[in-house]
Amino acid sequence: MTTSDGLLQLRGTTLGAGVPKVCVPVVASTVEAAVAAVAALPPGVAEVVELRLDHLTGAARDTAVVRDAVAAVRGALPAEVPLLATFRSAREGGAQPADEDAYTAVVRASLAPFPADGAGGGGAGEGADVVDVELAARDAAALVRAAHAAGTPVVVSQHDFAATPPADDLVAVLRHQRDLGADVCKVAVTPHDADDVLTLLTATRRFAREADRPLVTIAMGGLGVVTRVAGEVFGSAMTFGAVGATSAPGQVDAVRLRAAMGLLHDAL
Repeated sequence: MTTSDGLLQLRGTTLGAGVPKVCVPVVASTVEAAVAAVAALPPGVAEVVELRLDHLTGAARDTAVVRDAVAAVRGALPAEVPLLATFRSAREGGAQPADEDAYTAVVRASLAPFPADGAGGGGAGEGADVVDVELAARDAAALVRAAHAAGTPVVVSQHDFAATPPADDLVAVLRHQRDLGADVCKVAVTPHDADDVLTLLTATRRFAREADRPLVTIAMGGLGVVTRVAGEVFGSAMTFGAVGATSAPGQVDAVRLRAAMGLLHDAL
């Protein structure tokens, strides 16, 4: 999955080199609304599109909804833009509850290839180019193995909506994600002051020195916007910017985000 130089190629997007890539989340309650949101994206703004499956009505109960949504959104995207499929659990800020069995079923349903005859529920089509697996999920290790068996890279993630753990703990989480087989390691935290933001950036820099794959770190909320802009300095390979609805606190407009990161990149 990840190359020997620590880069990850997802269609026309390379994670781990240059300016952090902008991932735009699609937050919609129906397949039709998700496709419409993709069609409305300004050209060139999204280098990755994240389909937030937890916002789709019925996704936790019916894998056909998941397959239909992934296939439809993938089909609506430009060929060079990769699709990240994410079902964020309620424990980590997601929009609908799902027990461990349902969570596992949703992630597995996101994987390519989809049967040509639609066997197993849902329509035929391409699966996601990359999937999110929460580190805390009961079947996290098995889901990473299943994704890799399907040829799909994995973002292994952890989100803390209450606080910012110490830097040592954050580095330990990122290492655990790497050891689990993550192609991309991701941590998001909630800062309560500027020191918390510095803690997140310190952990990012420490892990980036030893990492052999891309990492994504975010401090959420207004205090954390600097982490969304300055990832290139500290080692974060991707950030999330909104076009319309946001999927997390502190998420800023994707066009303005790209401009700010470009300004920083030109000064380095």
